[in-house]
Amino acid sequence: MGSALDTFCGQSYGAKQYDMLGTHAQRAIFVLMLMGVPLAFVLAFAGQILIALGQNPEISSEAGLYAVWLIPGLFAYGLLQCLTKFLQTQNIVHPLVVCSGATLVIHILLCWVMVHCFDLGNRGAALSISLSYWFNVILLAIYVKVSEVGRRSWPGWSREALKLKDVNMYLRLAIPSTFMTCLEYWAFEMVVLLAGFLPNPKLETSILSISLNTMWMVYTIPSGLSSAISIRVSNELGARNPQAARLSVFVSGIMCLTEGILVAIITVLVRDIWGYLYSNEEEVVKYVAAMMPILALSDFMDGIQCTLSGAARGCGWQKVCSVINLCSYYTIGIPSAVTFAFVLKIGGKGLWLGIICAMTVQILALVVMLLRTSWNEEAEKARARVQGSDGRITLA
Repeated sequence: MGSALDTFCGQSYGAKQYDMLGTHAQRAIFVLMLMGVPLAFVLAFAGQILIALGQNPEISSEAGLYAVWLIPGLFAYGLLQCLTKFLQTQNIVHPLVVCSGATLVIHILLCWVMVHCFDLGNRGAALSISLSYWFNVILLAIYVKVSEVGRRSWPGWSREALKLKDVNMYLRLAIPSTFMTCLEYWAFEMVVLLAGFLPNPKLETSILSISLNTMWMVYTIPSGLSSAISIRVSNELGARNPQAARLSVFVSGIMCLTEGILVAIITVLVRDIWGYLYSNEEEVVKYVAAMMPILALSDFMDGIQCTLSGAARGCGWQKVCSVINLCSYYTIGIPSAVTFAFVLKIGGKGLWLGIICAMTVQILALVVMLLRTSWNEEAEKARARVQGSDGRITLA
């Protein structure tokens, strides 16, 4: 839900309405903290939910225990998203990098202490994640408090952020943003769940989990590009520079293609040794090696769709993109995955091929949208979104 700030804060910054940035961020914090309550209940009963879905009881119990210890970090993650978007949309990057680097160091130390010194196992790993999120939030909050940019864009807590009309306005973009992201993420998680119904579920689930972990690790690269293009497009549209926004999309497209090709090549080259990072069992290592070429293709395509989705967020197209993701992953992707894995007996590879089918449809839809875009019209929509008769943000 914090992704709506890409549009609201980004376009407000481009329009030089700096005082509204803090108000938008506070509104997002209010919404995300409320949403954290039901999500905490979901995490608390994650183990029982997985068992009810027919997953292996032993694996489900361990996953549920891990999820419970993530609850303290749930609210910190919401705050972190809001503060990060608040700063990113103002093109403030270096403090974010420094704070993230410091948090990484602390996280490694915490994880080692919790897992090995206190012998907490996966509970310690989850708790270290939660504590690290809070540490990062504290660092960013201090920066916002003491920096000149923070004082300009966040003069203090405002009641304007809690007005029902404005909260509803935020939700009109935040809810589609949520579905836009979650529909995609849930499809990947569903693939791992489906692996539990394959023959030899422990092996298949392990391989799909390794594949998903590898993909999320690589995903951080195009995710950065996605944030950059989202901010650049929203800034330029807010400043009424439609051709600059169009050029930004073109440049980011070249960058994501280059990144995707390099990542795909590296993924294929390390296929025979990558499995050893996760297991010493030859069966697992060989299976991972067989999955890596498929992962290389999905990494390449994920980089493209991630960048295109970032441009869409900058324009405020979250509602349309949520429909695209719904159709791509749940009318094409998951049915294809089930067909490949269970009907054609391809197994875990088939599940991942289904995801690739979904990405193909998603990319084609986004490309068509961008090619048909009138950037002058988008600039006018951005102007209408950031300028109201009372000087506050209104949703076009």
